[in-house]
Amino acid sequence: MLREIPHVRQVAGEPHARWFRSQYFELVVWCDSAKVPTGFQLAYDKPHNQRAVTWNAPAKYSHMAVDDGESRAFRYKGTPLLVASETPLDTTSLQQRFHAESAALPPDISALVIGKLGEYQNHAPLGA
Repeated sequence: MLREIPHVRQVAGEPHARWFRSQYFELVVWCDSAKVPTGFQLAYDKPHNQRAVTWNAPAKYSHMAVDDGESRAFRYKGTPLLVASETPLDTTSLQQRFHAESAALPPDISALVIGKLGEYQNHAPLGA
């Protein structure tokens, strides 16, 4: 079940961020000064093959894989990076799983993510 992380560090000059996480998902939602969401990044399949869907208003989408920085032998773990994903986004399965895990989220945020995942196929994704 997705739960909000309280007291998220805010970066000066960047939109206000809210952070939610579960064992399968991590969701960061960026909001303007009126607390209206202007974008989000939904990372999913954390334990196995983590990928991330990003949406920024008005209609910019990307679907990327997450390189967790752990595959470097005899070196310290690197910073996770977004890289091109070779796996297509299955929006139907992702919407269903997100819906099942988002009962504790504010309804407007849950509806935004589910709605934007549904619109994903109608836009030319960046990095998809």
